[in-house]
Amino acid sequence: MLTRTALPIVHAMGILLSELVIDSHDPTALAAWWAEALGREAESDDEDEAWLAPSPQNPQELGLLFIRVPEEKAVKNRLHLDLRPLDGSDQAAELERLLAMGARRVDVGQGPDVTWVVLADPEGNEFCLLRSTPSDLSADQAAAEALS
Repeated sequence: MLTRTALPIVHAMGILLSELVIDSHDPTALAAWWAEALGREAESDDEDEAWLAPSPQNPQELGLLFIRVPEEKAVKNRLHLDLRPLDGSDQAAELERLLAMGARRVDVGQGPDVTWVVLADPEGNEFCLLRSTPSDLSADQAAAEALS
C-alpha cells in the first residue's frame, strides 16, 4: 500500500509546479465555489479567467487557474485534486459542508471499501475528499518510522 506523506519542498531542479489550470464554462463562478471550498480568495479581472492564489498561511500551495472553454466535460478527469480535512475537522464534517455547497458524490469505479469520497464540483470536475488529517498523517509516519 502506498503511504502518502507530507514532504518538505526541496527545489532540486530549476522548476516547480506553479498552478493547475481547470477548464470551465464559467470561470468566475467555479473559482468562487473552489475559493469557498478551500478558504481562499478568488480573483478575476477578465470574464474568461479567474485565479485562486495560494493562501497567505501556506504560500507553498498550488495556485488554481480557471479558464473559459467552449466544450462540455465529456469523460472522467485524468487528473484530480485530493482534499484533506485540516486538523480540527474531519472527513464527515467536510463532506457535509461540500455537499451543502453543491458538490455531489460520483462513482468513478472506486469500489465500496476505499477511505476517500469521490465528489464532483458544480461543473462536474472530480475530486477526492481524504479521511486523514495532517496530524493523522504525521502520526502514521512516526509510527512507521518507529517500526523501521
